[in-house]
Amino acid sequence: MQHLFQMVNDAFAFIVPITDTLWSFPTNLEWYSSIPILGDFSLAILLLIGLGLYLTIDNRFIQIRHFKRGLKVLFSKKKTKDGLSPMTAFLLSSAMRVGPGNIVGVTGAITIGGPGALFWMWLSAFLGMATAYVESTLAQIFKEKKDDQFVGGMAFYGKKALGNHRSVLVVISVLLVLYAVLCQPVQVFYIFTSVSSMAEAMFHVQYGRDSVLYYVVAAVVIIGSFFIIFGGIKRVTKITDVLVPVMGCIYMLLVVIIALCNIHHFPQFVSSVVVGAFKPDAIFGGLFGVALVQGMKRGLMSNEAGMGTVTMFAATSENEHPCEQGAVQSIGVFLDTIIICTMTGFVVVLAQLWTGEAGVDWNTIKISGIGTFLESITYLFPGTFLDDAIRFVVAFSYGLFSYTTLIGQVSLAEISANGIRKDRRFINAIRLASTLFAIPFGTLAVLAGLELGNIWYLSDFLNIAVVYINIPLLIVGYKYARRAIRHFEKSGGGEFTSETIGMEAEYWDQRARELKQSK
Repeated sequence: MQHLFQMVNDAFAFIVPITDTLWSFPTNLEWYSSIPILGDFSLAILLLIGLGLYLTIDNRFIQIRHFKRGLKVLFSKKKTKDGLSPMTAFLLSSAMRVGPGNIVGVTGAITIGGPGALFWMWLSAFLGMATAYVESTLAQIFKEKKDDQFVGGMAFYGKKALGNHRSVLVVISVLLVLYAVLCQPVQVFYIFTSVSSMAEAMFHVQYGRDSVLYYVVAAVVIIGSFFIIFGGIKRVTKITDVLVPVMGCIYMLLVVIIALCNIHHFPQFVSSVVVGAFKPDAIFGGLFGVALVQGMKRGLMSNEAGMGTVTMFAATSENEHPCEQGAVQSIGVFLDTIIICTMTGFVVVLAQLWTGEAGVDWNTIKISGIGTFLESITYLFPGTFLDDAIRFVVAFSYGLFSYTTLIGQVSLAEISANGIRKDRRFINAIRLASTLFAIPFGTLAVLAGLELGNIWYLSDFLNIAVVYINIPLLIVGYKYARRAIRHFEKSGGGEFTSETIGMEAEYWDQRARELKQSK
């Protein structure tokens, strides 16, 4: 078995230099990297930041002006006839957005760039809120009806933006399905890490990968996922409707308790973040650009604004106007980065383990994001009698973050697959690709004790690929979203049709006809 896995891993060795090149370009060019500050930014990050800045200015800070409207739509009690409610679609997208990166990614950004990275994370999230608004609005405009639900997203608005060619829809849908399926084994790895940490906190025993615990976890993950996935999007949302609020509340409650116990250090936290943003500590390299790049990159990769990977969920919602879900999904970025990532940053910055006062070897502990975070919490919480309980709660939250992201990725694959074929047999085949290939592959890799770095690189490659595809689509298709936004603001959310944007939007025309007939 190990030999087979190693062969698969070796087969993907070619993807490593390609991925590194795409992620770092053009910082890998000497003339570019020599440019102060700018030379630290890759093209992907520049595109995401630039687009967010342009959309923010062109729409007069829409993420602020429409924030209250988004909350009103999100908490509305209106029953839906087709599709999901705005809240259910929001929670489904949050399952994908709020993942392990909210803990290990944020911790990693701070350990490399210092406390100031958190400041730039906030700025990237603020700009990302405008991007999320626009891409989610486009997803709503060009969504399609399938039975009693909606499908749509990046592939569907890409088709419209590039001349309404079906081939565009199919190609992008295939890429998104591959992206979702091949990213799933990584989340499985995180789930095992979580369960192992929970067991260690409870029983003070390190369980090996050949232990009964690991095999039980493997069986539960595979069987449980099979049951959820084959229930369709409706069953998935029943799970995310519960798990997302639970995991969010547990995590936030823990950090709030820690914050209250250390409230007298809050001014120190603010000072460390603001000062560190412009004058990083020497221990982190002392370079302004390092903090800025780490914060911007982690913020954009965490909330996924501009990547197009949550637009499929935005399309599933039933709304009165496309911009309503745009406002809702903008709030999703706020929740992910401004709230949850900030809570993680608060713990790591406040503990300041790098000073050595906690009695830990910083150079050793900073290698593990989850390890650094756990040590930070242990240091900040008074006394030691609750250390194990705290570690258990953090590991439990980490596991929920991983599992909901896994389920979100499966749903992403299913919704995107409708751009290829909509019949039940094909959709079931996509579900099987997750339950009988991707998820079992991840569990077997863990049980075999293999890290399979090249295969994880494949998911990184697909991450950057969707960025380079989605950004041009947003640039080309923005004119339709812009017209929709102007109409939304002028009419207060009045009747929306193809005439509003100058491009065929089949569902909205059909909806307008049905409303006229019902009067």
